[in-house]
Amino acid sequence: MTYEATKEKLEKLGQDQLLKYYDELNEEEKANLLAEIEKIDFDLIKIHPEPEEGEDVVEPLGALTVEEIEKDRDEYERIGLEAIRAGKVALVLLAGGQGTRLGADGPKGAYNVGITRDLYIFECLINNLMDVTRKAGCSIPLAIMTSDKNDAATRAFFEEHGFFGYDRDYVDFFIQEMMPSTDFDGKVYLEGKSHISLSPNGNGGWFKSLLAAGIAQKYKAAGVEWINVFAVDNVCQRMADPVFVGATIKSGKAIGAKVIAKAAPDEHVGVMCLRNGHPSIVEYYELTKEMETLKDETGRLAYNWGVILNYLLNLEGLEKIGGKSMPHHIVEKKIPHLDEAGNLVKPETPNGYKFETLILDMISMMDGCLPFEVVREKEFAPIKNLHGIDSVDSARELLKANGVEL
Repeated sequence: MTYEATKEKLEKLGQDQLLKYYDELNEEEKANLLAEIEKIDFDLIKIHPEPEEGEDVVEPLGALTVEEIEKDRDEYERIGLEAIRAGKVALVLLAGGQGTRLGADGPKGAYNVGITRDLYIFECLINNLMDVTRKAGCSIPLAIMTSDKNDAATRAFFEEHGFFGYDRDYVDFFIQEMMPSTDFDGKVYLEGKSHISLSPNGNGGWFKSLLAAGIAQKYKAAGVEWINVFAVDNVCQRMADPVFVGATIKSGKAIGAKVIAKAAPDEHVGVMCLRNGHPSIVEYYELTKEMETLKDETGRLAYNWGVILNYLLNLEGLEKIGGKSMPHHIVEKKIPHLDEAGNLVKPETPNGYKFETLILDMISMMDGCLPFEVVREKEFAPIKNLHGIDSVDSARELLKANGVEL
């Protein structure tokens, strides 16, 4: 798009501040800025989205419990191992984050949780995965989603550590797509005179980015039917779990979701539910006090099953929703930007919006979901903070309890 066409478009949208420093740029910088502007879908960055019609009807949704799973474990595992050996299962690791909140530079997955020896978050996950590959007798395709900020560092980290013993030929990297950030009036920020302020488009953007990288198409051509997507920060989680894979396949549902029983009625965790008759996830802040404490006929909490961001999704189902527009969630954030004088400012309080898609919205867009209970102490050790709840400290304790040498 030419400068003149871009200027006309931005003036109509009230976004012509993006060209404020255009005349100060060299030819390469001008081309970069115009290219970034051309990529923006301004329809997606509305700060006042159209209100949805009617109120949501939210109801409890049960899960396949640990007790029920144990009764059919052997059959589920057999089905799952058959699918893995047939090349029908692939993995996507969401690893676009930085270790900033842990006081570390670089990718979050490169954080060292070891005490007497080096043990990295990425290493913990690969170790867990290799428990499955040894049992199955084959490697499993693994795609690692990075971000613009950590892609080079993540690739270099895996190369430096020899992919922690995993077969390099089965690993792909791809970069998460970005969305512009705006001020509270919806004006897109500049992060530099030739660069728009961009941030990752949320964990719901993983499949769109996988398609853009050509990896989803490669998987389909190789016969992959299921993609297990999981987050980087849970060092105890089990991916390509044959029992989970087998149970989901046998259920006939398009999605399997690993869940844990809530530790307390008000625990801050998204909960599986039915929303307007469709499997969905209700955030903890959406639950009323009555819903939090509601019991089912067994005396268990009705809204009991917390998600841990470990999903098995049918590739055909993903392709069906791939072209659909996912809702964008507006989040207040502290956004570095250029001020009126052209100086880079790093605010200490929220100063605008980022726009994110969330994987939880995929649940209600596909054909059914199987909530699959796992034991919290064995599979849920998230690292969100350095100390306290869901921290490096708590994760280390759970790793030790599961026999991992630190």
